[in-house]
Amino acid sequence: MGKVAKYLNQLTIGNVFDSPDVLEAYAQDLSAIKVKPKIVALPESTEDIRKIMRFCYQLAGKGVHIPVTVRGSGLDEMGADLTNGLVISTEKLDRLLESDKRERLVRVQAGITLKELNTALSIHALTIPIGGHENETIGGLISNCPSDNYSGKYGGIMNYVERIEVVLPNGDVLQTNRLSGHNVSKKAKEKTLEGNVYKKISEIINANGDLIKEIYKNNNGSAGYPMVSQAKKGSSVDLTPIFFGAQGTLGVITEVILRAVPIKSQVKRVVATFEDFDVAQKFLDLLNDMKPKELNVYDIKITKIAEESGKRLSEITRKMDSGYVVFAKFDSHNGSRLRKIQSIRKVLPKNTQLIIESPKTEAKINEFENSLVIFLNSTRSGERVPLVTDFYLPSSSLARFIEDLKMLEDALKLDLSLYGSYSASNYHLRPKFKVDDPDFSKKAVSFLRTGAYIIEHEGGSITGGSPEGRVKAIVTNEEMSESEKSLYTAIKQIFDRYGIMNPAVKLGADSRFTITHFRTSSSSKVMV
Repeated sequence: MGKVAKYLNQLTIGNVFDSPDVLEAYAQDLSAIKVKPKIVALPESTEDIRKIMRFCYQLAGKGVHIPVTVRGSGLDEMGADLTNGLVISTEKLDRLLESDKRERLVRVQAGITLKELNTALSIHALTIPIGGHENETIGGLISNCPSDNYSGKYGGIMNYVERIEVVLPNGDVLQTNRLSGHNVSKKAKEKTLEGNVYKKISEIINANGDLIKEIYKNNNGSAGYPMVSQAKKGSSVDLTPIFFGAQGTLGVITEVILRAVPIKSQVKRVVATFEDFDVAQKFLDLLNDMKPKELNVYDIKITKIAEESGKRLSEITRKMDSGYVVFAKFDSHNGSRLRKIQSIRKVLPKNTQLIIESPKTEAKINEFENSLVIFLNSTRSGERVPLVTDFYLPSSSLARFIEDLKMLEDALKLDLSLYGSYSASNYHLRPKFKVDDPDFSKKAVSFLRTGAYIIEHEGGSITGGSPEGRVKAIVTNEEMSESEKSLYTAIKQIFDRYGIMNPAVKLGADSRFTITHFRTSSSSKVMV
């Protein structure tokens, strides 16, 4: 064992490893790249993390920089979980610490998963309504702040976080809260990193008021730190928003206080198939007005691939070679909504298939819901590596974008089957690539750049549903205005003066490094 790993083991209760087998296990997430760390730490407390960060900070002050990356469940699709330095895994920080049923508040460690938390909350008929992967950690959800399938109705993780506890790069602990102007001034006088953060963030927001207003008004993406626009209200300051989408570049989230909501148990689902997208979009708009819990649209080719794999979906796919499937889930006042949908059946085109959940159709709809996982993991002749995923596109541009895709398919010789959340305006493209192809990195970057250009051209943003990480930064770092870069760089430096927190992610990502670290073998992880 190396000197650093041995010393950190002496400092902490949790374990620190530098053995090849352990490092290999943390060298991949769900992204297209692979980066092997030098050390992996599994802390068991906030105090462990404080000691690790204090050690790294002190080394950096002496000119020895160990990059630190925080990792939850390893589900990031843009390489933000990866580093060639030190990984701090929060997998041992998975406890529910306390709950207040009356106030619907819960305090948890950052490594608890969404599934674990919602299972515990369900005892009190409460939930955190996030439609993402159930094995994502709460810390990971905050760090990536993804647009999930329930975001259209419930707004995403940021709507449920009250406060967070963060270990700053120097090992100090910051507990966020909205402070009045008077308390901000008082805090800024403290000779601590926390005091300096409050002082400098207040100054930078005041000095860049017009730019921050412009970001709030026009920025549909999450590259950089656009949530700084939510930090200051009047004279009060709350640092919590800045950590949404920060991808571990400002500190290590260790604890979170969330506000849960009552579970709505009566859920009904609807599936409809259309040959023509214009007709499908009219149906989507009608359903969207009914405030569904979830409203998705899929290229029918996705469903047909699942059918070829054995799923019994012929009633949904029928004999259509092309078309779109609409899926909706309602969780309140189902009766009136479903009756309205039933009445619309009469005016739909004859070739439209409409299935409303009932005891007879429940199994069929369950099979349909599982079809996307089959599509993503259909690895014959290639892997569906995530590149152009989680992007924002306004509904008014969707039809034009689909036409753009047809031309792009011909140009790149790729199958660009679109799917995503219509209610959250968040979409994905997952064509197959042969990652062992010597030209894979070249083809992947070409697709990433072209996809980003078309999305931007249609009024969207490639980081509209998740931050840039290492992969999307290949394009976002080139496209971002110099004024935004300067603002976000200044924010990063306020928190992390030595640049040790996930330095190769977001604005610090090195395109050349990322491209040279594209995987050359298929991932062993199940795509979700």
